Amino acid sequence: MAIPLVDLQAEYMALKTGLDAAASRVLASGWYILGQEVAAFEAEFAAYLGVAQAVGVASGTDAVLLACRALEIGPGDEVITVAHTAVATIAAIELSGATPLFVDIDPQTYTLDVTQIEAAITPRTRAIMPVHLYGHPAGMAAILAIARRHQLLVIEDCAQAHGASYQGQRVGSMGDAAAFSFYPTKNLGAIGDGGAVVTNNPAVAERLKMLRQYGWRERYISDIAGYNSRLDELQAALLRVKLAHLEQFNEARRRLAAAYQEQLAGLPLTLPIIQPGCEPVFHLYVIQSGQRNELQKYLANQGIGTAIQYPVPVHRQPAYHRLGYAANSLPITEQVCGRILSLPLHPHLTQKQISRVSQTIRSFYHNG
Repeated sequence: MAIPLVDLQAEYMALKTGLDAAASRVLASGWYILGQEVAAFEAEFAAYLGVAQAVGVASGTDAVLLACRALEIGPGDEVITVAHTAVATIAAIELSGATPLFVDIDPQTYTLDVTQIEAAITPRTRAIMPVHLYGHPAGMAAILAIARRHQLLVIEDCAQAHGASYQGQRVGSMGDAAAFSFYPTKNLGAIGDGGAVVTNNPAVAERLKMLRQYGWRERYISDIAGYNSRLDELQAALLRVKLAHLEQFNEARRRLAAAYQEQLAGLPLTLPIIQPGCEPVFHLYVIQSGQRNELQKYLANQGIGTAIQYPVPVHRQPAYHRLGYAANSLPITEQVCGRILSLPLHPHLTQKQISRVSQTIRSFYHNG
């Protein structure tokens, strides 16, 4: 039988009773926008992360955008981040009017290389945006220390890291604000689009609530120029059900990742590395192979789904050539993009399926 990269139907079936009840509750309520379900989810998600407030928005992209706007980052400002991320990170920075400034990634964690941040800072730099890619935390201690020295803001992109921890703190709880995506494939995924911005700053939270709904402080009166970016009641209700299972599902991901680590050991692959003090959540299990394209094709022929996240770094994509980055200006980023491959990983994958994937990879190397 085929083994898909992700299996959203399996997740629905595992939580069907609760999800169906939540959907029915919202439909019967007659209240579909910014009601009790959104308020309850925001409180529950904030408590889970250990932050003061969470503000639900329409998508992860909007979460990054509104975080920038709420912190008054805009035209003329620079935001230091990485090119090895979903384009959404960069698109949102640009939507705020700011300019992304790229630094290279750490070759082991694929997150922002903290040793390169200070050299990239200019008089226009306002913020650092680490991306906790694949569910592994970025080096927040160094990032926060640099930000303090240079009076910069820190916005965490947590789109792939719901529940990950760094030195005992949840990611999203350490910066001035943090953006989360609830795209269906995320560790905490909606059944549609959704996102949230979290913060410990009450003034930022208040501004976020205004920005997500036309800049209203009171209905129909726009105090600031805002957006229509609201997490709806149905998605909030479904996310409340899933949030209750997030720890259980993250632990399942860790067990499955550990099985991969054991069964793929000794092959000519680069396997994920967990940095000390970090507890990743394995949104993706990403390996590196010098024969990546051939391996991916071989696995596909055996019915095993894979993906490349991401095949072309943002600074090399047609829409972003204008940023002026020369070829090989981010050498680690460009190197890993030609080698990385995401293997099947989701909470409902079985150990038997992990073994089949691993054995198929072994057969590729032993028979190739």
